[in-house]
Amino acid sequence: MASAALELMGFFLGLLGMLGTLVSTVLPYWQTSAHIGSNIVTAVANMRGLWMECVYQSTGAFQCETFNSMLALPADLQAARALMVISVVLSILAIAMSTLGMQCTLCLEGSGAAKSRVAGAGGGLFLTAGFLALIPVAWTTHEVVQTFYRPNVPASMKYELGECLYVGLASALVSMLGGGMLCMSCCEEQDGIRGRRHGGGYPYPGAGVRTTSQTYRNPTLQVGGISAPSRGQTLRSTSDTSHLSAQEAQGAKRPTAAGYDITGYV
Repeated sequence: MASAALELMGFFLGLLGMLGTLVSTVLPYWQTSAHIGSNIVTAVANMRGLWMECVYQSTGAFQCETFNSMLALPADLQAARALMVISVVLSILAIAMSTLGMQCTLCLEGSGAAKSRVAGAGGGLFLTAGFLALIPVAWTTHEVVQTFYRPNVPASMKYELGECLYVGLASALVSMLGGGMLCMSCCEEQDGIRGRRHGGGYPYPGAGVRTTSQTYRNPTLQVGGISAPSRGQTLRSTSDTSHLSAQEAQGAKRPTAAGYDITGYV
């Protein structure tokens, strides 16, 4: 039950991380124009993203223009595009594999080990997707901060951190957390299966084998050298056994030979 709850929590965290990564990939709010200098009131605000550059005017007009040439873009922007797209694709594959491998689903029923491995593979994909999304977000944040504090860059060319960078960072961390929880639940389930497979019988190891010391012995049938006709037979009902024991106890004599214990145990 604990591993199933852990799987559900990891799955929903991975799904939330995938949605955040998709939003941060599409929206252009990676870099926003910095309002610094003597005049902080500006008529135009610029926003830049991975796919387009937008302008917001004080009159309320909002206009965006996509980057026409992909090869003309800087290398870091091209790498950021590729990593974010790969992260979204891996997150979608991780959602599909986690759905197949979770305990609350009916897929792959009857193969516990294979089902847990599929869930663990989905968690590994979530971890990879979160790590890939973290790289461009961290790199862009570093570039924006370094450019902002350069004295030779004019104030109109400086940008600040956009909302998509915060969303992308949180989404990457959430995806990695969900993937880690899925992997932990997979490990716990495999340990439980291994313990049930190699553990002893109930209630203790070797419960199905009855030894000589565990064989039932009737003390009244062994007094005076009289032994039970068959010790391996099934016991009769309680009333018949008590009646037979009472009759044999009346006719039994105290043993005179040495080597016998009156309690019935040698």
